[in-house]
Amino acid sequence: MKRFILLYCLFAGLSTSISAQEMIATVSVNTPNLSLTDPKVFQTLEASIVQFMNNQVWTNDTYEPEERIKVSITMTISEEYSANVFKADLAIQAVRPVYGSTYESALITHIDRDVTFTYEQFQPLEFAQNGFKDNLSQVLSFYAYIILGLDGDSFSPFGGQPYFQIAQDVLNNVPSSVQAGNPGWRSIDGNRNRYWVIENILSPRVRPYRQAMYDYHRQALDLMATDVESGRKIMLQALEELNGVNQVYPNAMIIQMFTNAKGGEVVEIFKLGTVQEKNRVVQIMSKLDPSNAQKYREIRS
Repeated sequence: MKRFILLYCLFAGLSTSISAQEMIATVSVNTPNLSLTDPKVFQTLEASIVQFMNNQVWTNDTYEPEERIKVSITMTISEEYSANVFKADLAIQAVRPVYGSTYESALITHIDRDVTFTYEQFQPLEFAQNGFKDNLSQVLSFYAYIILGLDGDSFSPFGGQPYFQIAQDVLNNVPSSVQAGNPGWRSIDGNRNRYWVIENILSPRVRPYRQAMYDYHRQALDLMATDVESGRKIMLQALEELNGVNQVYPNAMIIQMFTNAKGGEVVEIFKLGTVQEKNRVVQIMSKLDPSNAQKYREIRS
Protein backbone atom coordinates (compact mmCIF):
# COMPACT_ATOMS: atom_id res chain seq x y z
CA MET A 1 0.00 0.00 0.00
CA LYS A 2 1.56 3.18 -1.16
CA ARG A 3 0.40 5.92 1.15
CA PHE A 4 -0.35 9.30 -0.21
CA ILE A 5 0.76 11.60 2.57
CA LEU A 6 4.28 12.65 3.48
CA LEU A 7 5.32 10.96 6.69
CA TYR A 8 9.06 11.49 6.41
CA CYS A 9 9.02 14.51 8.69
CA LEU A 10 7.90 12.31 11.57
CA PHE A 11 10.71 9.78 11.32
CA ALA A 12 13.79 11.71 10.26
CA GLY A 13 16.96 9.82 10.84
CA LEU A 14 15.78 6.34 9.89
CA SER A 15 17.52 4.37 7.17
CA THR A 16 16.63 5.35 3.62
CA SER A 17 16.68 1.82 2.21
CA ILE A 18 13.61 1.15 0.08
CA SER A 19 13.71 -2.58 0.73
CA ALA A 20 12.42 -2.27 4.31
CA GLN A 21 9.70 -4.68 5.36
CA GLU A 22 6.35 -3.57 6.72
CA MET A 23 6.96 -3.52 10.46
CA ILE A 24 9.48 -2.42 13.02
CA ALA A 25 8.68 -4.43 16.12
CA THR A 26 10.15 -4.39 19.59
CA VAL A 27 9.62 -7.55 21.62
CA SER A 28 9.93 -8.44 25.30
CA VAL A 29 9.47 -11.93 26.73
CA ASN A 30 8.84 -11.96 30.48
CA THR A 31 9.17 -15.12 32.57
CA PRO A 32 8.11 -14.36 36.16
CA ASN A 33 7.54 -17.91 37.42
CA LEU A 34 9.84 -20.37 35.66
CA SER A 35 11.11 -23.55 37.24
CA LEU A 36 11.68 -26.03 34.41
CA THR A 37 13.10 -24.11 31.47
CA ASP A 38 16.53 -22.61 30.96
CA PRO A 39 16.03 -18.81 30.79
CA LYS A 40 18.30 -18.73 27.74
CA VAL A 41 15.52 -20.42 25.78
CA PHE A 42 13.42 -17.27 26.14
CA GLN A 43 16.26 -15.06 25.03
CA THR A 44 16.34 -16.93 21.74
CA LEU A 45 12.54 -16.89 21.59
CA GLU A 46 12.53 -13.11 21.95
CA ALA A 47 15.11 -12.77 19.17
CA SER A 48 13.12 -15.18 16.97
CA ILE A 49 9.92 -13.15 17.35
CA VAL A 50 11.77 -9.93 16.49
CA GLN A 51 13.23 -11.53 13.37
CA PHE A 52 9.90 -13.05 12.40
CA MET A 53 7.92 -9.82 12.68
CA ASN A 54 10.54 -7.53 11.14
CA ASN A 55 12.09 -9.65 8.40
CA GLN A 56 9.05 -11.46 7.06
CA VAL A 57 7.67 -9.91 3.86
CA TRP A 58 3.99 -9.76 4.70
CA THR A 59 2.67 -8.00 1.58
CA ASN A 60 3.51 -7.35 -2.06
CA ASP A 61 3.70 -3.63 -1.38
CA THR A 62 6.77 -1.43 -1.02
CA TYR A 63 7.10 0.28 2.34
CA GLU A 64 9.55 3.13 2.72
CA PRO A 65 11.49 3.00 6.00
CA GLU A 66 9.43 5.88 7.42
CA GLU A 67 6.22 3.98 6.55
CA ARG A 68 7.03 0.91 8.60
CA ILE A 69 4.47 0.27 11.29
CA LYS A 70 5.76 0.54 14.84
CA VAL A 71 4.71 -2.52 16.84
CA SER A 72 5.34 -3.45 20.46
CA ILE A 73 4.87 -7.05 21.64
CA THR A 74 5.16 -8.17 25.25
CA MET A 75 4.86 -11.88 25.94
CA THR A 76 4.42 -12.89 29.56
CA ILE A 77 4.72 -16.61 30.26
CA SER A 78 1.82 -17.36 32.61
CA GLU A 79 2.13 -21.15 32.81
CA GLU A 80 4.93 -23.64 32.21
CA TYR A 81 3.41 -26.99 31.31
CA SER A 82 6.77 -28.59 30.61
CA ALA A 83 10.28 -27.56 29.58
CA ASN A 84 9.01 -26.66 26.10
CA VAL A 85 5.22 -26.15 26.37
CA PHE A 86 3.89 -22.82 27.62
CA LYS A 87 0.86 -20.60 28.04
CA ALA A 88 1.33 -16.87 27.67
CA ASP A 89 -0.39 -13.51 27.61
CA LEU A 90 0.47 -11.59 24.46
CA ALA A 91 0.17 -7.80 24.70
CA ILE A 92 0.19 -6.11 21.30
CA GLN A 93 0.31 -2.44 20.45
CA ALA A 94 0.76 -0.75 17.10
CA VAL A 95 0.77 2.98 16.41
CA ARG A 96 0.15 5.23 13.46
CA PRO A 97 1.86 8.60 12.94
CA VAL A 98 -0.37 11.65 12.73
CA TYR A 99 0.35 13.96 9.83
CA GLY A 100 2.02 17.26 10.64
CA SER A 101 3.02 16.28 14.17
CA THR A 102 5.25 13.99 16.20
CA TYR A 103 2.19 12.39 17.78
CA GLU A 104 1.51 8.69 17.26
CA SER A 105 -2.00 7.30 17.66
CA ALA A 106 -2.60 3.72 18.80
CA LEU A 107 -4.17 1.45 16.20
CA ILE A 108 -4.45 -1.48 18.58
CA THR A 109 -3.83 -2.03 22.28
CA HIS A 110 -4.83 -5.61 22.93
CA ILE A 111 -4.00 -8.55 25.20
CA ASP A 112 -4.51 -12.10 23.99
CA ARG A 113 -4.60 -14.35 27.06
CA ASP A 114 -4.99 -17.62 25.16
CA VAL A 115 -1.59 -18.16 23.57
CA THR A 116 -0.34 -21.71 24.07
CA PHE A 117 2.71 -22.96 22.21
CA THR A 118 5.55 -25.44 22.03
CA TYR A 119 9.01 -24.00 21.58
CA GLU A 120 12.47 -25.56 21.43
CA GLN A 121 15.52 -23.33 21.66
CA PHE A 122 16.56 -22.01 18.23
CA GLN A 123 13.34 -23.29 16.68
CA PRO A 124 12.57 -21.05 13.66
CA LEU A 125 9.23 -19.28 13.39
CA GLU A 126 7.75 -19.59 9.91
CA PHE A 127 4.81 -18.03 8.11
CA ALA A 128 2.62 -20.27 5.95
CA GLN A 129 -0.24 -18.35 4.35
CA ASN A 130 -1.79 -21.48 2.88
CA GLY A 131 -0.85 -23.90 5.63
CA PHE A 132 0.15 -24.34 9.25
CA LYS A 133 3.59 -24.57 10.84
CA ASP A 134 3.07 -24.16 14.58
CA ASN A 135 0.66 -22.34 16.87
CA LEU A 136 2.95 -19.47 17.88
CA SER A 137 3.86 -18.67 14.28
CA GLN A 138 0.15 -18.75 13.42
CA VAL A 139 -0.83 -16.41 16.27
CA LEU A 140 1.89 -13.90 15.37
CA SER A 141 0.96 -14.07 11.67
CA PHE A 142 -2.69 -13.48 12.51
CA TYR A 143 -1.92 -10.32 14.46
CA ALA A 144 0.55 -9.12 11.83
CA TYR A 145 -2.27 -9.06 9.30
CA ILE A 146 -4.74 -7.54 11.75
CA ILE A 147 -2.24 -4.70 12.30
CA LEU A 148 -1.69 -4.28 8.55
CA GLY A 149 -5.44 -4.18 8.04
CA LEU A 150 -6.04 -1.59 10.74
CA ASP A 151 -3.25 0.53 9.32
CA GLY A 152 -4.66 0.20 5.81
CA ASP A 153 -8.17 1.18 6.89
CA SER A 154 -6.74 4.28 8.60
CA PHE A 155 -5.21 5.58 5.37
CA SER A 156 -7.91 4.74 2.82
CA PRO A 157 -11.53 3.58 3.04
CA PHE A 158 -11.46 -0.19 3.58
CA GLY A 159 -7.81 -0.21 2.56
CA GLY A 160 -7.11 -3.04 4.99
CA GLN A 161 -9.50 -5.50 3.33
CA PRO A 162 -6.88 -7.76 1.66
CA TYR A 163 -4.94 -8.05 4.91
CA PHE A 164 -8.02 -8.87 6.96
CA GLN A 165 -8.89 -11.57 4.45
CA ILE A 166 -5.44 -13.09 4.89
CA ALA A 167 -5.90 -12.95 8.67
CA GLN A 168 -9.08 -14.94 8.20
CA ASP A 169 -7.16 -17.45 6.05
CA VAL A 170 -4.55 -17.76 8.80
CA LEU A 171 -7.32 -18.58 11.27
CA ASN A 172 -9.03 -21.04 8.93
CA ASN A 173 -5.75 -22.87 8.25
CA VAL A 174 -5.36 -23.91 11.88
CA PRO A 175 -6.22 -27.65 11.92
CA SER A 176 -9.22 -28.61 14.02
CA SER A 177 -7.02 -30.84 16.15
CA VAL A 178 -4.78 -27.86 16.94
CA GLN A 179 -7.78 -25.61 17.62
CA ALA A 180 -9.10 -28.10 20.16
CA GLY A 181 -5.89 -28.00 22.18
CA ASN A 182 -5.02 -24.34 21.66
CA PRO A 183 -7.89 -22.01 22.61
CA GLY A 184 -8.56 -18.73 20.87
CA TRP A 185 -9.28 -19.89 17.32
CA ARG A 186 -12.92 -20.95 17.74
CA SER A 187 -16.17 -19.21 18.63
CA ILE A 188 -16.78 -21.76 21.38
CA ASP A 189 -13.56 -20.77 23.13
CA GLY A 190 -15.16 -17.57 24.43
CA ASN A 191 -16.46 -14.25 23.14
CA ARG A 192 -13.18 -12.30 23.29
CA ASN A 193 -10.64 -14.14 21.17
CA ARG A 194 -9.03 -14.26 17.73
CA TYR A 195 -12.10 -15.78 16.13
CA TRP A 196 -14.23 -12.83 17.18
CA VAL A 197 -11.60 -10.25 16.24
CA ILE A 198 -11.77 -11.19 12.56
CA GLU A 199 -15.47 -12.09 12.63
CA ASN A 200 -16.27 -8.60 13.88
CA ILE A 201 -13.99 -6.85 11.41
CA LEU A 202 -15.44 -8.65 8.38
CA SER A 203 -19.05 -8.57 9.55
CA PRO A 204 -21.40 -6.44 7.39
CA ARG A 205 -22.80 -5.03 10.64
CA VAL A 206 -19.36 -3.58 11.43
CA ARG A 207 -18.68 -2.06 8.01
CA PRO A 208 -19.62 1.48 9.19
CA TYR A 209 -17.00 1.07 11.93
CA ARG A 210 -14.31 0.59 9.31
CA GLN A 211 -15.37 3.69 7.39
CA ALA A 212 -15.36 5.54 10.70
CA MET A 213 -11.75 4.45 11.30
CA TYR A 214 -10.72 6.14 8.05
CA ASP A 215 -12.65 9.27 8.99
CA TYR A 216 -11.24 9.25 12.54
CA HIS A 217 -7.62 8.98 11.40
CA ARG A 218 -7.24 10.42 7.92
CA GLN A 219 -10.02 12.98 7.94
CA ALA A 220 -9.87 14.06 11.59
CA LEU A 221 -6.51 13.38 13.27
CA ASP A 222 -4.49 14.19 10.16
CA LEU A 223 -6.39 17.46 9.78
CA MET A 224 -5.85 18.67 13.33
CA ALA A 225 -2.36 20.02 12.71
CA THR A 226 -3.97 22.77 10.63
CA ASP A 227 -7.65 22.85 11.68
CA VAL A 228 -8.38 21.48 15.15
CA GLU A 229 -12.06 22.45 15.25
CA SER A 230 -12.91 20.83 11.92
CA GLY A 231 -10.95 17.74 12.89
CA ARG A 232 -12.91 17.43 16.14
CA LYS A 233 -16.23 17.73 14.31
CA ILE A 234 -15.28 14.93 11.92
CA MET A 235 -14.05 12.80 14.82
CA LEU A 236 -17.38 13.26 16.59
CA GLN A 237 -19.15 12.12 13.43
CA ALA A 238 -16.93 9.01 13.43
CA LEU A 239 -17.87 8.32 17.05
CA GLU A 240 -21.54 8.63 16.08
CA GLU A 241 -20.93 5.88 13.50
CA LEU A 242 -19.39 3.69 16.18
CA ASN A 243 -22.41 4.31 18.37
CA GLY A 244 -24.59 3.08 15.53
CA VAL A 245 -22.50 -0.08 15.16
CA ASN A 246 -22.80 -0.68 18.89
CA GLN A 247 -26.58 -0.49 18.59
CA VAL A 248 -26.84 -3.04 15.76
CA TYR A 249 -24.08 -5.31 17.13
CA PRO A 250 -24.18 -5.01 20.93
CA ASN A 251 -21.11 -6.14 22.87
CA ALA A 252 -19.00 -6.47 19.73
CA MET A 253 -15.37 -7.15 20.55
CA ILE A 254 -14.17 -4.59 18.00
CA ILE A 255 -15.84 -1.80 19.98
CA GLN A 256 -13.98 -2.85 23.11
CA MET A 257 -10.74 -2.92 21.11
CA PHE A 258 -11.45 0.63 19.94
CA THR A 259 -12.02 1.94 23.45
CA ASN A 260 -8.92 0.12 24.74
CA ALA A 261 -6.80 1.84 22.10
CA LYS A 262 -8.52 5.20 21.82
CA GLY A 263 -10.35 5.94 25.07
CA GLY A 264 -7.63 8.13 26.58
CA GLU A 265 -7.02 9.87 23.27
CA VAL A 266 -10.70 10.76 22.89
CA VAL A 267 -10.75 12.22 26.41
CA GLU A 268 -7.76 14.48 25.77
CA ILE A 269 -9.00 15.68 22.38
CA PHE A 270 -12.51 16.55 23.52
CA LYS A 271 -11.44 18.28 26.73
CA LEU A 272 -10.89 21.23 24.38
CA GLY A 273 -14.22 20.80 22.58
CA THR A 274 -17.39 22.84 22.81
CA VAL A 275 -19.91 22.15 25.56
CA GLN A 276 -22.16 20.42 23.04
CA GLU A 277 -19.29 18.24 21.76
CA LYS A 278 -18.22 17.30 25.28
CA ASN A 279 -21.72 16.30 26.33
CA ARG A 280 -22.30 14.18 23.24
CA VAL A 281 -18.92 12.45 23.44
CA VAL A 282 -19.50 11.60 27.10
CA GLN A 283 -22.86 10.08 26.15
CA ILE A 284 -21.40 8.02 23.30
CA MET A 285 -18.26 6.81 25.02
CA SER A 286 -20.14 5.89 28.20
CA LYS A 287 -22.32 3.61 26.07
CA LEU A 288 -19.36 2.13 24.17
CA ASP A 289 -17.28 1.64 27.32
CA PRO A 290 -19.62 1.69 30.33
CA SER A 291 -17.06 0.31 32.79
CA ASN A 292 -14.97 3.46 32.22
CA ALA A 293 -17.81 6.00 32.21
CA GLN A 294 -16.17 8.01 34.96
CA LYS A 295 -13.09 8.52 32.81
CA TYR A 296 -15.19 10.02 30.03
CA ARG A 297 -16.98 12.37 32.41
CA GLU A 298 -13.57 13.97 32.94
CA ILE A 299 -14.02 15.51 29.49
CA ARG A 300 -16.40 18.01 31.08
CA SER A 301 -13.91 19.11 33.76
